[in-house]
Amino acid sequence: MQVVNYKLPFCAFFVLTLIAGNQLYGQAPIIQPGPPGQPGRIISAQEASDLAGIQYSAGDVMFLQGMISHHAQAMEMSALVDARTNREPVRLLAQRISLSQEDEISMMQDWLDDRGLDAPSIDAHHSSDFQLMPGMLSADDIEQLEQSEGDEFDRLFLSFMIEHHEGALEMVDNLLDQQGAAQDPVLYAFTSDVTSDQGAEIDRMDAMLAGFSPDPRVNLAPGFRDAGEASLNVQLLVSLPKPEGFYDPDNPSGVPNRSESEEILEPQDAADASVTGEEEVANEEAASGLAETPAEEDEEDENADPRPSLLRFSNTDLLFSGNYLVAGNYHGFNTYDISNPQAPMLLSSVVCPGGQGDVSLIGNLLIMSVQETRGRLDCGLAGVPDPVSEERIQGIRIFDVSDFSMPMQVGAVQTCRGSHTHTVVGPPNEDNNAYVYVSGTSRVRDDEELAGCSNDSPFENPESALFRIEVIEIPMDRPQDSKIVNRPFIFSDPETGVLAGLWEGGDHGPETQSTRETNQCHDITTFPEIGLAAGACSGNGILMDISDPANPQRVDQVVDPGFAYWHSATFNNQGTKVIFTDEWGGGGRPRCRALDPLTWGADAFYDIVDSKLVFKSHYKMSAPQTDTENCVAHNGSLIPVPGRDIFAQAWYQGGLSIVDFTDSSNPVEIAFFDRGPLDEEELITAGYWSTYWYGGHIYATEIARGLDVFSLEASDYLSENEIAAASLQDANVTVNAQTQERVTWPAVPVVARAYVDQLQRDENVDTQQLQSLRRVLDEAESLLDNSSSDSNVATELDSFANAIQDQSSSNSGLKRDRYISLASTLRGIAGKLR
Repeated sequence: MQVVNYKLPFCAFFVLTLIAGNQLYGQAPIIQPGPPGQPGRIISAQEASDLAGIQYSAGDVMFLQGMISHHAQAMEMSALVDARTNREPVRLLAQRISLSQEDEISMMQDWLDDRGLDAPSIDAHHSSDFQLMPGMLSADDIEQLEQSEGDEFDRLFLSFMIEHHEGALEMVDNLLDQQGAAQDPVLYAFTSDVTSDQGAEIDRMDAMLAGFSPDPRVNLAPGFRDAGEASLNVQLLVSLPKPEGFYDPDNPSGVPNRSESEEILEPQDAADASVTGEEEVANEEAASGLAETPAEEDEEDENADPRPSLLRFSNTDLLFSGNYLVAGNYHGFNTYDISNPQAPMLLSSVVCPGGQGDVSLIGNLLIMSVQETRGRLDCGLAGVPDPVSEERIQGIRIFDVSDFSMPMQVGAVQTCRGSHTHTVVGPPNEDNNAYVYVSGTSRVRDDEELAGCSNDSPFENPESALFRIEVIEIPMDRPQDSKIVNRPFIFSDPETGVLAGLWEGGDHGPETQSTRETNQCHDITTFPEIGLAAGACSGNGILMDISDPANPQRVDQVVDPGFAYWHSATFNNQGTKVIFTDEWGGGGRPRCRALDPLTWGADAFYDIVDSKLVFKSHYKMSAPQTDTENCVAHNGSLIPVPGRDIFAQAWYQGGLSIVDFTDSSNPVEIAFFDRGPLDEEELITAGYWSTYWYGGHIYATEIARGLDVFSLEASDYLSENEIAAASLQDANVTVNAQTQERVTWPAVPVVARAYVDQLQRDENVDTQQLQSLRRVLDEAESLLDNSSSDSNVATELDSFANAIQDQSSSNSGLKRDRYISLASTLRGIAGKLR
């Protein structure tokens, strides 16, 4: 028989002895174990009850102490309302806030007192060493609020209180992110109340702020074909629906049928639960990142579109050539004859899915971007289910459109990250080769599918597909031989050689945007005549020297603490300014509400000074939109008015703005058009993708509805002569969205009158002189219309030109430039009359 000798440690023996002693008196022991290897202890029933009540963390205590001060400031803000507001709804709101916050302060103080913890007084935040909680107002903010009254006070109060409430929600989120926090049921219930109550109040305050605006774009009626409309100085001439085959025939609007969607779905049998081919394609679309601003891999990105599947039939970007317009689409592209802008005629529809389908034209070759993993070389609709396949295309397609009614695919170039957008650098060179910059933003492809593709960090692998663009060479006479000729690292640090040399991602400090890491470009816009390109590259705006198109070199870069995702870039006609846009929210979120900052999701205007980008101002459409309208700055184009810088800007469901940025420090909206939301209850992605000027009209691709055509109307801001001068365009010109050419205006009377109108709009000009000049211009126009000459009229024009040239020397800046341009135009007209 084997005897096992157990030796108990003394501490264990002591505990067992205590247990035995307690059992003699009929009471089971209560043990609180010690740390590993340390003895436990016997505790009383009272101690056990006390321990059960300790259900809070240090984070809980700090949260409540901070929230007491946070609530106290909200009460102080509300106390200012009675003496300063003229609106009863604002007064009632302040009363509700004050009562609820007072009750919650008492609850929080009691909770802390019951646990013997420090409960700060309601004026603790006035201490000089108090650290403001998120959303709390500074002393300067409070002073500004105290010194305002009436409408100004109401707007400030609501704006500040929205910010204050959002700070409270941030505090709750920060608490719940902590391990072991908010375990106490009372505290957890309180955090839920804060989230629901203050979230609802934010929505109410946003609606109240919007209601203060006299802008006719506010609270337009929703609808698909019958939405409310508002306009200023623009006229909608025609609104074409999408062509057949480019919408869901069972649901053209994309608005869900709620009577069906609200039905309770019966459980599926296992045999019925398999994914259909169509569903597989839809799932594959969602996985491939159809968002206009793509999400980073394995990250939750608020800049990604929340409803990517709805973009399957979305209209996208435009190109123009002569009397033709080509509209890109996630499903392919459509070509229209626009010889009559008021009645565009569909010539052909090409079904070829694979991405947002941006299009450009070089000669007779149409270039189309392909980014989604469902894109097939044969333009098929079945998608590519295999993770590695020779049938897949991600890159660019090349079509021969010598006959726009029957395009033929003649080439394709594969890239590692596909082509979200692309840029024709300029016309073909002396070797008849054209160059295209490709901006890929999708996940990097498997190198088994496309050799050389690597998702490695450039710190580990210098051949990484990240942090670079592709330069594609297209032989115009053999497009099937097109190929990548360079993959430059345009974000590298020239001093250290680090390839990931620009913005690393994240915010820029308190109350700033979280900006995407710069490892890709969304749009690159080239201006070949000046040898520059501007890149909107996720986390930075950049300026590049493209004098050697195959080897672009970055010459400057900027950041903006209010930009989330640098989206697009446009030069002014002289190449001395750049407009960058910020696609905050990815294009699929409501970012033009009354509560949203006017410097986020906006345009940013920069002057180019000695090859450097110098920030001047922001502009954002100011008419508050609803939370069912995706709205943020997107694509636009110049309106070539001589002597001025004017831009047509798309805001998705925020509509169209015409913005004068001649003074880049003070951009001004001079015209607009807007519709109500597609749906009243749910945000359905819609609105203007692109709004481009061409040949005297603005053409706009509406994501959900189709194609709109606008004309400008004369106003105090823009004269009939200025509009006519902007409409002078060569009928054979080709306009690609991301390639700019300098517009020059002929020496004709309407151009001269445009300059005269601008000078007359200014103060301190000789109006009598300008009136006399108008008379002579009328004579000159009549002569030119009849192909006649008149040396006397020519002499008069020369005389005016000389006098105006002399006047230019006594002026400066823009006014001086207009005098000089007018004098030059008059001499040109005089020359035609001799």
